[in-house]
Parts: sequence; C-alpha cells; structure tokens
Amino acid sequence: MDSPPAKSWSIHSRPEIITKYKILERVGSGAYSDVYRAIRFYDNLTVALKEVHDYQSAFREIEALQALHSCPNVVVLHEYFWREDEDAVLVLEFLTTDLATVIRSAKKREGGIGRGEVKRWMLQILSGVDACHRNMVVHRDLKPSNLLIGDNGVLKLADFGQARILLEPGYVPDDENPEPYAQSTPGQCQAGYRVQEHGTMSKEEYFRVLDEVKAKELDKETSVPDGDTSCLATCTTSDIEDDILKGSYSYEAEEGGDDRNGALTSCVGTRWFRAPELLYGSTDYGLEIDLWSLGCIFAELLTLEPLFPGTADIDQLSRIITVLGNLTEEVWPGCVKLPDYRIISFNKVENPVGIEACLRNRSPDEVSLVKKLICYDPTRRATTMELLQDKYFNEEPLPVPLSELHVPPTKDMSSDSPGGWQDYEDMGTDSDFDDFAHVNKTTTSTGSYIQFS
Repeated sequence: MDSPPAKSWSIHSRPEIITKYKILERVGSGAYSDVYRAIRFYDNLTVALKEVHDYQSAFREIEALQALHSCPNVVVLHEYFWREDEDAVLVLEFLTTDLATVIRSAKKREGGIGRGEVKRWMLQILSGVDACHRNMVVHRDLKPSNLLIGDNGVLKLADFGQARILLEPGYVPDDENPEPYAQSTPGQCQAGYRVQEHGTMSKEEYFRVLDEVKAKELDKETSVPDGDTSCLATCTTSDIEDDILKGSYSYEAEEGGDDRNGALTSCVGTRWFRAPELLYGSTDYGLEIDLWSLGCIFAELLTLEPLFPGTADIDQLSRIITVLGNLTEEVWPGCVKLPDYRIISFNKVENPVGIEACLRNRSPDEVSLVKKLICYDPTRRATTMELLQDKYFNEEPLPVPLSELHVPPTKDMSSDSPGGWQDYEDMGTDSDFDDFAHVNKTTTSTGSYIQFS
C-alpha cells in the first residue's frame, strides 16, 4: 500500500483527528481527495476518512449527506472536521466493495448475476436515489463505482461531491452558507431545508415541483454554485482541448459554468453515464439526469457491459444516437433550445438499433424497465417512485434476500480513484474528432455548424 503523501497539512498531523482515530492505511487517492481506512478508538469501529482538497466538493458532500442522514441506502456521515486553513475530513462508514467490483466479479463467474440478484441490487439503488430525489438532492455522478456495498450486501450511494440540493420554491435556508468550522455534531442536519416525508406524489406533481425549482432564481447564498475546481476534478484531459468546440465543451477553469448565482453546469458526471442534455451543454436540468444514469447502470447489471462506452463526448453522443435515433423535436419537444443543439449535427440514422439490441437475451420486462429511463425527453423518464412500484419487481423470480447476494470480499483497488477505485472513463483518445472519418464545418452569419459522419 502506498505511503501517505508528505504534506504540511497531512491528516496525520491533525490532533483533533488522530486523538479520536487510528489511521491504518490509505485506500484511495486522487487529485482532489484521499481516502484512509481508520479505527475509531472508543468503540473500535472501522471507518473511512475522506480528506477532500476542494472546498466546493467538500461542502456539497457534507450538505447532501446531512440532508440524507437517516436514509438506509445512503452512506453514513458520522462526523466531519473542517477548519478554514485545512482540508475537510469526512468520517464515513467503511464499506468493503462496490457495484463495479460486483459486475467484474460476475463476468468471471458462470451464470453471471442471477435475475433475483439483479432485482435486489436494483431495488437498493432505487431506494437510495428515491431518498435523494424526495429531498430534492440531485447526485449528478451515479455510476457503479459510486455504489458502495457492505459485507452484508447492503448497497449505499456514495461520493456526493457533485451533488446539489434543489431548494423548494419559496423556501430558503435560515442561515447563510457556513464557513468551514472545526467539527460537526454527528447526524446534525443543515438548518433550513425541508426534508420531504415518504409519501405519494403523482408524476405531474413531481415535474410541477421540479419545474418550479428550476425556474426559481436561487440566491447565491442558498447553495454553493457550480465552480471550476469540481469540474476539473471530474472531467478527464480528453475533455480539455483547444479546438472549435471549446466554447461549448471546454472544462477549462475560466469557463466552468459558474455564474455565482447558484446556476448549474453541464460539466458533471462520468461520460458513460451522462444524460444527453448534459452532452448538449444544458444548464437547465434537474433530477432527471440521475434517472438516465440509472438506466445505464441497470443495463450494465443485465449485460455486464457498459451501455454507452464513449471515448469522448462526441463519440458518446454518436453511440446514443445510433441506439435511439437522431434527437429531434418529435422525440423531445424543445430540444432545439439546448445550447449545443445547433452547433453539432449527426447524419440521419435511418434505422436506430434500439435498446432491445443492446439487451439481447433479456426478458421483455427487463428491456421495458431500461427503456423507461433511457429516453431523450427528461419528462418521459420514469421516476424512482414509479419504478419502485413496477410489476417487474413483484414477478418471478422475486428479489433474493440480502444474504443470497454474491458480494466480493474487497473492492478492486487497481485504480487510484477514491470514489470507487474504478474509472469508468476510457481515455482512448485525446480528441473528440479521432473516431470520425468526416467532420464538416460550415460557417454561417450566426456562427459555426459542425456535422459528423
């Protein structure tokens, strides 16, 4: 195991931490965070200490986890340490593996993941995301490596560094954004947010509330706006280029999408699980981007292969269009308003292959479930509430008990990514253009138009 990096502000030199926890080893490292396994002295509980080097990511993760502190399928935040001159250290429950490792392990096992197992994993994921969405938390980086699993088979959503809380209309926090402070009270919720009870809500009401939330101009003090370092912490160098698409696709710090008014940015998530509206540059989105990611995760659970393994953003769009067909007003009214819709064009796909072709040898109900999530129009994506009540989960074979799930003993640590030790970004190429035989650029009075074939 690598030794911890030598830093003047190292977690090992902070007395408020080392007096409460015995730090055993570093289990993950990235540009913006390091994760350590540790033992809490007073009860010998194994925990994960996540040292976050980016202010925005730390604030978002703490804010979201406090709002979701009682949710059984969300990772537990025990406490955190944060002073103005030091990095935040989050004390999280330690979980031994993740869904990405489950999928890789299943590839080596005859029979893969049984249908009853798939349903149990899906139900746990849906439960976690449903808790987020009922509390108006959009995760924005759902993928198998961010779904952690304990020895007992319980799956929990983790890595909320890109999450945002969408406040309800007319409801603002009692206090301004807190500055970093020394230590939290375990389980303490952020003041001012209304946590919704687990009741019923129609789909129409769901989207009415969501539209009102998005229409409301959030005061800059209600939530940390999307900033520059969080984008660079997530996106790969293949997305940072100096080319004709820079205005729309660059993740450079000075163009990180931060308007200081709480506005969202399209530079979120991991490419393979990124909704098409994000790939087209949308900053007017909500909980629906998580639903697209769910569809990609569910498809991977069923096939053990990623649904859209794009090598660059343009290639990602191309793969989606090959399956779903071209994005038009007919399939998504209003899509022409997407920032990059008129900038990027693909040749007409006469015969899209359809989701069915991607889920060969799967049942009609399984295909139907994925199709309810993988669709262009965000308003047509099934909500987590609807999916939890889907007949698919009540039909044979029924979801297996947690005790019957195949849980690998430890997660695969072949990658240094602290979010889940598995990078779902296939670097492949440093250019969005390398995968296309022809790129046609047309200059008009209103700008440039690019067509790929």
